[in-house]
Amino acid sequence: MMSNKKIIFSTPDYQYLLDEVIELGSFERGEIEVRLFPDGERYQRILTAVNGRDVVLIGGTISDSDTLEIYDLAYALIKYGARSIQLFFPYFGYSTMERAVKEGEVVTAKSRAVMFSSLPRTSLGNYFTFFDLHSEGIPHYFEGQALINHVYCKPIIIEAARNLADDGFVMACTDAGRAKWVESLANEMGVNAAFVFKRRVSGDKTEVTSISADVEGKDVVIYDDMVRTGGSLINAAKAYKNAGAKNIYTITTHGLFSNDALNKIQLSGVIKKVVSTNTHPNSIKLNSDFLQTKSIAPLIIHEISK
Repeated sequence: MMSNKKIIFSTPDYQYLLDEVIELGSFERGEIEVRLFPDGERYQRILTAVNGRDVVLIGGTISDSDTLEIYDLAYALIKYGARSIQLFFPYFGYSTMERAVKEGEVVTAKSRAVMFSSLPRTSLGNYFTFFDLHSEGIPHYFEGQALINHVYCKPIIIEAARNLADDGFVMACTDAGRAKWVESLANEMGVNAAFVFKRRVSGDKTEVTSISADVEGKDVVIYDDMVRTGGSLINAAKAYKNAGAKNIYTITTHGLFSNDALNKIQLSGVIKKVVSTNTHPNSIKLNSDFLQTKSIAPLIIHEISK
């Protein structure tokens, strides 16, 4: 008799999330053989039969190579008879090029969305789930019958903020662009929100001109959906500190921590602790007491089990 359990697969870089989901939920582990040919071409073979089964694939677009790996696997799972497929993108990149500013620029976020939209449709549909997208317009780039679900990691962020800071803390962000999202978090927690005003000094440099709320003597929790180099985060933290903030903490959904960013944030001396979810593999590769990692596995299980 065919099992009615969903089969969960992942790309190699997201094996850690697959392990957590399997451990916490009642699912079947999907097995894949992956190796590289001498010229760098990737060999993938699906070892678990999927014909007539409901399939889940977890993988993030952490590089163009990983993006193609997800696409190739999804295509094969569908062609080998998956009844339905749910693709979970813990981290969906391409947020830098999510729109064209100069004539002739390639909007990579859109071309990638169109590529995934081209996957053959399973009999019960193709579902795409994203977490705290940097640009909320990205789901609108998907075409055809793609079924889109954007999950907010709000429960994880709120719990982390309350555990980090003393009562009466201020929920803050690095710039006005994230003000509405942080205001929503603050309202749900019953605390004040703050953001910084910035002025562009040159093409790649900005300076903080003022902040929007009184933070003197209070803990400040800065939420930034994505931390890459940490430059904007450090500048904002210094502004809050100069305005009299007591302790400053940071919560991020997507901890990329490029170019030794975590070390730079710690060495700045203004941020006491960083909390990140595990949507990006970099967040679990860094072994530091300065960084605390929270798993999105329960959110994935909730979405799978709907």
